[in-house]
Amino acid sequence: MPFAVRRLIGTAWACLALFGVGTAGAASPAVDAVLACVPGKPCTTSLPVRMVIVTMFEIGADEGDAPGEFQLWKERRQLNVRIPFPQSWHDLYYNPDTQILAMVTGVGTARSATATMALGLDPRFDLSKAYWLVAGIAGIDPQDASIGSAAWARYSVDGDLVHEIDAREIPKGWASGFFALDRKGPDDPNPPDTDGRTFAMNPKLVDWAYALTKDTPLPDDPGVAAARAAYKGYPNAQRPPFVLIGDQLSAMTFWHGKLMNDWANDWVKRATHGKGEFVTSAMEETGTFQALTYLDKVGRADKQRVMLLRSGSNYSMPPPGVTAADNLLRENEGYSGMRASLESLYLVGSKVVDELLDHWDRYEQAPPQ
Repeated sequence: MPFAVRRLIGTAWACLALFGVGTAGAASPAVDAVLACVPGKPCTTSLPVRMVIVTMFEIGADEGDAPGEFQLWKERRQLNVRIPFPQSWHDLYYNPDTQILAMVTGVGTARSATATMALGLDPRFDLSKAYWLVAGIAGIDPQDASIGSAAWARYSVDGDLVHEIDAREIPKGWASGFFALDRKGPDDPNPPDTDGRTFAMNPKLVDWAYALTKDTPLPDDPGVAAARAAYKGYPNAQRPPFVLIGDQLSAMTFWHGKLMNDWANDWVKRATHGKGEFVTSAMEETGTFQALTYLDKVGRADKQRVMLLRSGSNYSMPPPGVTAADNLLRENEGYSGMRASLESLYLVGSKVVDELLDHWDRYEQAPPQ
């Protein structure tokens, strides 16, 4: 059945749900069987999953109010079957017609790692052929892109497993107080990664996703334009939102400022031995990818089918003439690119989702090249 037809069917079931007609039993007997299973216990039926959408937070309700990362996917993809998931932060939502499953991991590496592992080991789902799209907002480096821009990552680098000396006590000549474990200082080259500090995406899948989406028109508005106009001397920060390839630093500390931004660029380069380029900052990915790496080893997920898309809701450093503290406190009152970044995530991510589902006969067996 063509995907466009399947989407119309999904919309019809969504309308029925509004009038109190249950979608689970009507849409699929398998859904009824899975809903009858007790979470955490054996289940004789599993739902087929073609796409897992991984989001990290929602602001309020799951639909109908100011959106977080999850809401647009739920509303626009008719993810109307709620599946209890008490072993994690948030219940799962599923569309039995498109076989899209969406999750909200909760904020931070601990929640993202445990949520992803819990899903991967859940017998209610067949994830053996599933693609995973991690889609979230981020701080974005004004040297590379503007708020509202969306970056496909080749690498996710951990920024927490480090040595740290307070900046007030670092030796003279050190660029920062951070340096790799088992090293003698920030100028000592990072060792080869052997303990999950750097995660590489499937490079062919990243290139394919970027080629498919690089010309996607992204939303812009006067507020976003005003925010980027302040970044004089940063031409990429002043561009209207666009799609790019750029890597992600995952750290639990919400850092901000030019000096920290310089550290992030240096850290990603060192951790990838010159292959990576820091563009976005977030918290969860290394937890998510550590879990997926373990799940891949037991055939519960395929790490070659994992994609990471982050869009800029705020800049990772202030514009000229503004202190890091002032800018961070101002952004904490409401990210200047929040809504634009959420729309960008959905628009760019949806192109990939539609292509995979429209040609599932081609992509079920092997990822696109």
